Amino acid sequence: MDDKITATAAYRLAARRTALLWRGDFHNARQLLAAMARRLPDGPVRSFADHRERQSHRARVLGRLLIPIEPGYVVPLRRAPDVRQACLDAYGPLDQPAAIPLRDLLGLIGAHQWRLRGVPVAALDGRIHPHFGVFAPVRGEYVDLVAAMPLPQATSAIDLGTGTGVLAAVLARRGVARVIASDVDPRALACARDNLERLGLADRVEVVRADLYPPGRADLVVCNPPWLPGEPISALDHAVYDPGSRMLRGFLDGLGERGGEGRLILSDLAEHLGLRSRQELLEWIADAGLRVADRRDTRPRHPRSGNPHDPLHAARSAEIVSLWRLLPR
Repeated sequence: MDDKITATAAYRLAARRTALLWRGDFHNARQLLAAMARRLPDGPVRSFADHRERQSHRARVLGRLLIPIEPGYVVPLRRAPDVRQACLDAYGPLDQPAAIPLRDLLGLIGAHQWRLRGVPVAALDGRIHPHFGVFAPVRGEYVDLVAAMPLPQATSAIDLGTGTGVLAAVLARRGVARVIASDVDPRALACARDNLERLGLADRVEVVRADLYPPGRADLVVCNPPWLPGEPISALDHAVYDPGSRMLRGFLDGLGERGGEGRLILSDLAEHLGLRSRQELLEWIADAGLRVADRRDTRPRHPRSGNPHDPLHAARSAEIVSLWRLLPR
């Protein structure tokens, strides 16, 4: 396809599962993608499942507009940006022709800018530089909860599922002598190491690849699991959706054996969406042989929480983020 195709024709083809390989002007492709998005079905969301299905349908349809890529990540289109470094950082070397959904390529370009500029984190008086596919700490309320929480007499701590390494960095800055930051995702491990090096904390935080708990024990275990039970449909969804609440339950079940005190950072958005009840969470805590010693709450400050046009506005406007202090019974 090229600049002669109309948005209506392109949308109809994509909706019928036809991939469109773009050969026209790059900027016109961006305009076409936006016009195709405006033709997607709209209207009130009946349930969270309905919302997720719409997101999935949107990703499938818009993902069928493809951009050609030559070896070395050169885009052979008029007015195309230089995406070589952004693609190399995200995907690794490319030595053969390929095609990338324009939607993904634009997201990758935006993510690369975040990596270059960094995200300011007040608790660190510095910046965290998220890598592609690693969730950025743009929701600062959970970081602030960890920065302000009372610390036990802890000489060691574990940050489970460290991601960018932001919470491990906060713990180290607060004086914990030995911090282990664990994650199973190679992108997250590389990102955490990069950020800890930038912050001058690499000698105080050990980054370890582990599925949940690394070997050994610690005085304190901090866990900020994905807040919604459900299946991820994109790379970044893995930071938002926890299939079967696996990470949450794994943290709880392993805390008594592998750590002393626990700190669980969790939003109650899942409760407002009907995906998990408060009683269910409390039962999981009790079944793990733990008790709630304290809980500190805060309201989200992100723009979606106050946007009445957001499909999930009712749940987001009622959301509370909590830091749970958990001790053995």
